[in-house]
Amino acid sequence: MSDDRLSRVFSALADPTRRDIVARLATGDATVNELAEPYEVTVQAVSKHIRVLEDAGLVSRTRDAQRRPCHLEGEVLDLMTRWIERYRREAEDRFLRLDAVLDRMKEQSVPDTATKRTAS
Repeated sequence: MSDDRLSRVFSALADPTRRDIVARLATGDATVNELAEPYEVTVQAVSKHIRVLEDAGLVSRTRDAQRRPCHLEGEVLDLMTRWIERYRREAEDRFLRLDAVLDRMKEQSVPDTATKRTAS
């Protein structure tokens, strides 16, 4: 996934309404009217949110007779997860290396403390 597309995805998900729409679509396809029901905004406002999600590649719309359901594109979430996981692993590796350094420092300071006690 290109950095530009990844930026669009994260930008689209920065809005809580759009995150909520994605969460609702994770349970199944829905029309714009169905997605707009719980919000105290116009259907047009929800439609704009969906357009942002579409531009980011998170949502697509299909035609089913008279219905135009929105569909969550899960592959984009998989790509995001892989990107996030890569950096999570790198951070975890750094923490493990730090833990090892701290353990070595602790082990080196223990004999010094024991020596001071016996010398007293």
